[in-house]
Amino acid sequence: MEQHTPSRGTAVWALVVTSVAGFMAALDNLVVTTALPSIREDFGGALHDLEWTVSAYTLTFAVLLMFGAALGDRFGRRKLFMVGLTVFTGASAAAALAPGLEALVAARAVQGAGAAIMMPLTLTLLTAAVPVAKRGMAYGIWGAVNGLAVASGPLIGGSLTEHVSWQWIFWLNVPLGLALLPLARLRLAESYASGARLDIAGTLLASGGLFGIVYALVRGPLDGWASATVLTSLIAGAALLGGFVHHGIRNKAPMLPMRLFRSRAFSGINAASLLMFLGMFGSIFLLSQYMQIVLGYSPTEAGLRMLPWTGMPMLVSPLAGYLSDRIGGRPVVAAGLFLQALGLAWYAVVVAPDAAYGVQLPALIISGIGMALYFAPAANLVMSSVRPQEQGIASGANNALREVGGALGIAVMSSIFSAQGGYASGRDFVNGLEPALWVGAAVVALGAVAALFIPSRGATPTGPSEATSKQRDELVAA
Repeated sequence: MEQHTPSRGTAVWALVVTSVAGFMAALDNLVVTTALPSIREDFGGALHDLEWTVSAYTLTFAVLLMFGAALGDRFGRRKLFMVGLTVFTGASAAAALAPGLEALVAARAVQGAGAAIMMPLTLTLLTAAVPVAKRGMAYGIWGAVNGLAVASGPLIGGSLTEHVSWQWIFWLNVPLGLALLPLARLRLAESYASGARLDIAGTLLASGGLFGIVYALVRGPLDGWASATVLTSLIAGAALLGGFVHHGIRNKAPMLPMRLFRSRAFSGINAASLLMFLGMFGSIFLLSQYMQIVLGYSPTEAGLRMLPWTGMPMLVSPLAGYLSDRIGGRPVVAAGLFLQALGLAWYAVVVAPDAAYGVQLPALIISGIGMALYFAPAANLVMSSVRPQEQGIASGANNALREVGGALGIAVMSSIFSAQGGYASGRDFVNGLEPALWVGAAVVALGAVAALFIPSRGATPTGPSEATSKQRDELVAA
C-alpha cells in the first residue's frame, strides 16, 4: 500500500472527518423508518412500496461498496471519498425535494451509490492516519459513532418528522456534507493501492444477483411465491450470485477474491456481520412502526422510547474497542450478538397491542448493549484479518455484507409480517410482528455462533508495534 504523509492534518482530524462521514452514511440506513407513516400519508403506498424507501438505499449501497473501495484504491482514496461525499450530499437534497414516492426511491438509490463510494474509504483513510497502537481506540470511536447513527436513525427521523417535516431527515445531510468537503481536502492524506484494478463484471454480477433475490422477497407476499415473476427473479438472482462466486475464484483480479474466505477470521466476522444486520434491520423497521401505529406514540415519542437501545453504542462501544485490544475481538463480538439475540427474543415474548413501556424496557436495554459490543470489535477484526494491501477490499466487503444483511432483513421480516399479519388492527400487526422478531432473534444467534469460529489470534495485535509480515501471513492463513 502506497502511503503519503499528510502535509496538513492529524489523526484527530482524520477521526473527525471519517466518523462524521460514516455517521451520515450509516444514519440514512434507518432514518426513514419513523417517517414511514408520514411519507405514506403524503405519497400513499403499501408496505412493499415503503420497503423500497429503505431497500433502494441499502441495495445500491451494498452492491457498489466493493467497487467504491476499488475506485479509491486505484484513483486515490481521498479523491474518491470526496466524490462519494458530493454524490451523497446532492442526492440527499434530491430526496428532500422529491415530488412523489418514485422520485424519492430513485434519489435514495443514488444516495446509496454515493455512500458506497464514501463509506469503505472512511476506514482505510482512518487506518492510514492513526498509529497502530492507537487503532483499537480509534476504531472504537468510529464504531461508536456508526453504531449510534444506525440505531438512532429512528429518533432523529422521528424528531425531524414531527417538529419540522420528514423532508428534513434528508436536508440534514446537506450542511454536514458541505462542511466536510473542504476539511477532507485539507486534512486527509491521499493514498493508493498499487496495481488496483476495477472489476466491472463482478460488480454487475453481484448487483443483478442481489437485486433479483431482494425483489423476489419483496414481491413474494403480493404475487405469490409460486408466481412466474417471483420464481424467475429468485432463480436469476441465485444464478448471478453463483456466477459472482465463480468469478471471484477464477478471475485474476476480482473485486472480492474468494481466497480471502480461507481465513477463518475473515469468514467468521463477515458471516456474523451479515446475520447481525439481517436480524437488526428487519426488527427496527417493524418495531418503529409498531410503536407509532399500534401503541400510538408520536414519531419523537417512539424515537425517545428506543433510546435505551439507540444510546448504548455511544456509551459502550469505546469500552468494547478497548476490550477487543486486551482480550481479542472474538469473545466481545460473540457476547454482543448473543445479547442482541436475547433482546429480540425477549421482545417477541412481551410484544402485545397494549404492551406497557416498562415491559419492553429490558429488551431494549439488552439489545442496545449487544449492538454496542458488536460494532467496534467487528471493525477491528475485519481490518486485522487481512494483509495491509487488502484492507480496502476487506472494508468494502464487510460493509457490503452488512448492507446485504440489512436489505435481506427488511425483505425477509416484512414477508413474514405480511404472511402472518398486517395493518388492519393492533392485534393484526402484533400477529405479524411476533414471528418476525423470533426469526430475527434466531438469525442473530446464528451470527453469534459464527463469531465463535473466529480464531483467537484474529484479534488486533495488542502490542505497541505492528505485527510482522510473518504474523500477518499466519493470521490470514488461519
